[in-house]
Amino acid sequence: MKLLRVGAVGQERPAALDRAGRLVDLSGLVTEIDGAFLGGDRLDQVRAALDEGSLPGVDPEIRIGAPIARPGKIVCVGLNYSDHAAETGATPPAEPVLFMKASNTVVGPDDQVLIPKDSRKTDWEVELAVVIGRTARYLTGTAQALDCVAGYTISNDVSEREFQLERGGQWDKGKSCETFNPLGPWLVTADEVTDPQQLGLRLSVNGTLRQDGNTKNMIFGVAEIIHYVSRFMVLEPGDVINTGTPAGVALGLPEPKPYLRGGDVIEVEIDGLGRQRQTVGNA
Repeated sequence: MKLLRVGAVGQERPAALDRAGRLVDLSGLVTEIDGAFLGGDRLDQVRAALDEGSLPGVDPEIRIGAPIARPGKIVCVGLNYSDHAAETGATPPAEPVLFMKASNTVVGPDDQVLIPKDSRKTDWEVELAVVIGRTARYLTGTAQALDCVAGYTISNDVSEREFQLERGGQWDKGKSCETFNPLGPWLVTADEVTDPQQLGLRLSVNGTLRQDGNTKNMIFGVAEIIHYVSRFMVLEPGDVINTGTPAGVALGLPEPKPYLRGGDVIEVEIDGLGRQRQTVGNA
């Protein structure tokens, strides 16, 4: 299934794409697409309703919000593609590099991205985002990990490199500015993603292709990441894991580095998970 949340900011309601690609309203079945919904038993009810084909339609021009209501936490994996580690001059890590991103960074896939005040180095990062659907705590191996996945979506892990790397060495500061996590458009349920390690991912800025990678090149795959994270914190339904970005970020490009400026347009896509398009503004 492809699940969405649609409507004005703060007024989103649950929706889905039916088998014909028609946008339909789920608000008669569920109140929200969130951890409680994903961790419960309502997915089968929604799937049955979609199969029946009787759900009311939604205006296809309506705004699309993030496909999951504000997650409990966003866990991010840094330097998870060897080509990205190389372009930034970092040694590929022996274990996943983890950091957190504030939950209120999440915006819709086509919402405006704001460059923070005093920013000079705002950057882009296309990433596969994993949405958790079952509590993951001290998993004993990777075999259990994929059973904890509700689905997958697209994240643009927007980053301010000066804040991240030159202002005390704490990555969270460069990752948690407002609007720094466009998410969506869809939450594609795990049963529709045959192999999360075989997805092409691309990002363009102003029509220029900047990132063109594949999740098969992750240093640590999705199952390994979930297993690893579960050893350090409890993952709960509705949590999001951003799994890292391939080469092509502004930080890794030659001088003068083309960091984002007001008016830029970012286009992001992952095979089978849809597309995003953001216009850049100033805070």
